[in-house]
Amino acid sequence: MNEKANLRRRPHRATLKDILRTAVDMEKKTMALYTRFARVFDEQEDLRTFWFTMARHEAGHLGALHMVESVLENEPALADNTKVWFDPSTVVRLRSLLNVYNREAASGLTSERAFEMALDIEGSELEDVVVELLQVVKVKSLRDQAVKLLIHDLSDLSYMVEKFTQDEALLARADELVERRVGTLQVAPLGKASLSVS
Repeated sequence: MNEKANLRRRPHRATLKDILRTAVDMEKKTMALYTRFARVFDEQEDLRTFWFTMARHEAGHLGALHMVESVLENEPALADNTKVWFDPSTVVRLRSLLNVYNREAASGLTSERAFEMALDIEGSELEDVVVELLQVVKVKSLRDQAVKLLIHDLSDLSYMVEKFTQDEALLARADELVERRVGTLQVAPLGKASLSVS
């Protein structure tokens, strides 16, 4: 039985519909975590506002994914027949991280730890999956807007790390993530991409 479960977690070609469901679920969990962070830092206005903004942007991604869902409902052949490479084991890891982080945040945490968690999540490439799925809508401005928001979020995260911590390693990690995202958010055409949220 375990062997079959492991086989299902190997990289394989998945339909857009399957990937969309996974992306929606992960975005909801990420939004919930950032909302929890806002509550943890309720008495620090800058931090509370920052985490609510991060949660709001996740809500925006959810809205965009629901638009993709609507497109796929009206084009069932595209939803069922277009397949891309997908690694489910990376989703399992991200889902586990989000669950652990939600439990940890429930008992309180430092700003450094919250930033560290956010960097783990934002570095997971989930947003790359969201941006790629937006190609289904065939409106280039939507994808471009999603890319700009993602880079803006990461830049804000880097700024907040610098402002609220003295952790040079954490700041270097945040800056590296911004640079990596700017350099790698060149989305391949659907069907040729290797969707991965590791």
